[in-house]
Amino acid sequence: MAVRKLNPVTPGQRFKIASTFDTVTAAKPEKKLTKGKSKSGGRNNSGKMTMRYIGGGHKKSYRIIDFKRDKDGVEGTIKSIEYDPNRSARIALVFYADGEKRYIIAPNGLQVGQKIVSGKDAAPEIGNTLFLADIPFGTVISCIEQRPGQGATIARSAGSFAQLSARDGKYAIIKMPSGESRMILVTCKAMIGAVSNSDNALEISGKAGRKRWQGRRPRVRGVAMNPVDHPMGGGEGRASGGHPRSRTGVPAKGYKTRAPKKESNKYIIERRKK
Repeated sequence: MAVRKLNPVTPGQRFKIASTFDTVTAAKPEKKLTKGKSKSGGRNNSGKMTMRYIGGGHKKSYRIIDFKRDKDGVEGTIKSIEYDPNRSARIALVFYADGEKRYIIAPNGLQVGQKIVSGKDAAPEIGNTLFLADIPFGTVISCIEQRPGQGATIARSAGSFAQLSARDGKYAIIKMPSGESRMILVTCKAMIGAVSNSDNALEISGKAGRKRWQGRRPRVRGVAMNPVDHPMGGGEGRASGGHPRSRTGVPAKGYKTRAPKKESNKYIIERRKK
């Protein structure tokens, strides 16, 4: 994974830093593993705009990703590493021994032609998916389930990973990407290795038009609005806006929004670092 700085032959390329796509090996997706993706433009079923700053964007199809990795004991071969416009990570096309094809989130270091397998008898090697009960301590993992059979929900974006630090009875203790330590059932699955495309955080758009390609319209700052439209609006001259808060008045910095009696609080051993 690497990024490149463009030669500034146009104003939009002066500050642009883009991916080299050096790990991508296929130009087009597997057609049977894609489906159409419609756009709402931020409007609900009656045509009323309920989400602002959404609209336009390039047409794209959705790649169906296997987050459950439930083909236990069936060996698969990596046929290609592909770009996915719907996520920051790269995806991998897997041909299984029984003839089925599936897309998975590609971990860092996955190679075309590599064999992967999931389940109880899988070795703790990059790309394999194991139960948390079978993974050695200290292993870097990603695509982690929160409930058995649910499918991966934790550490799925580019470059993210967690670490298995301990096991206590029926629970494994995971050090999360945010710094939080959390208990998860040992019957949940996780993939070995960090998620690919870790240099995604280094990319710089370079121009506003690239956001429009992604379907994001210009966002208006609260301090630039009138008092009737936003709590931070109004004032003579260029006012700072006062205490930062949302359009509905909820404080934006240092205010805890997590419910104090949330059911899953008992699984958190250590809160994330500030």
